Amino acid sequence: MTTKERAMKIAENLTTLRRRLPARVALIAVSKTKPASDVLAAAAAGQRLFGENYVQEALAKQTELHALNPEIADKLEWHFIGPLQSNKCREIAESFDWLHTFDRTKLAPLLASFRAKSQPPLNVLIQVNIDAEATKSGCTEAEIAPLARVIAKHERLALRGLMAIPNPASDVSQSFAAMQRCFQALQAQMAEEFPEQQSLCGSLSMGMSDDFELACAHGATLVRVGSGIFGAR
Repeated sequence: MTTKERAMKIAENLTTLRRRLPARVALIAVSKTKPASDVLAAAAAGQRLFGENYVQEALAKQTELHALNPEIADKLEWHFIGPLQSNKCREIAESFDWLHTFDRTKLAPLLASFRAKSQPPLNVLIQVNIDAEATKSGCTEAEIAPLARVIAKHERLALRGLMAIPNPASDVSQSFAAMQRCFQALQAQMAEEFPEQQSLCGSLSMGMSDDFELACAHGATLVRVGSGIFGAR
């Protein structure tokens, strides 16, 4: 497949996906392991939100994109969706717009300290390990409220909601429904404890290529699609 043909295929996939998404749901194109040329092709088709799992890969891609097309590169919004390590907090705070995988109290002051005052606050989602998988990152349902309080007290961080990656071997519908209940509880907490920040907390990130429509039916506002746009890794 030529570069032009690949760009056309990416644009076609994006058009098909957008037709299947409710207007209230934003699409994050998961570009991990994909070249900068794929990101540019998606951006040329109107895509602005991109998700990356690996910090060093993402930073290299951002640098390459600025060299290739700085005008487009400056319009992109970067979402970090991989496991969060404390030694990567600086890079994430400096170079990403959103963090989807906050799950430990100790990370909040690190992220806040590295987020420059010249930047808007870092948008943060709390990752919930909704199916209690031993090998997956994320907090328990009981830990959501205290983590929300920690984030809310840092002015360089903005609590935007919740994120989850349900176990595909489980009943995904039940997992999505549980996340919807957790999200509603978080919004109620914010209304009571942090009413001045309540309006920001409106994002529920869940759903990928194989299940995003089911996630949308359970209140998702952000879906993360990779193979459905760029093809299999």
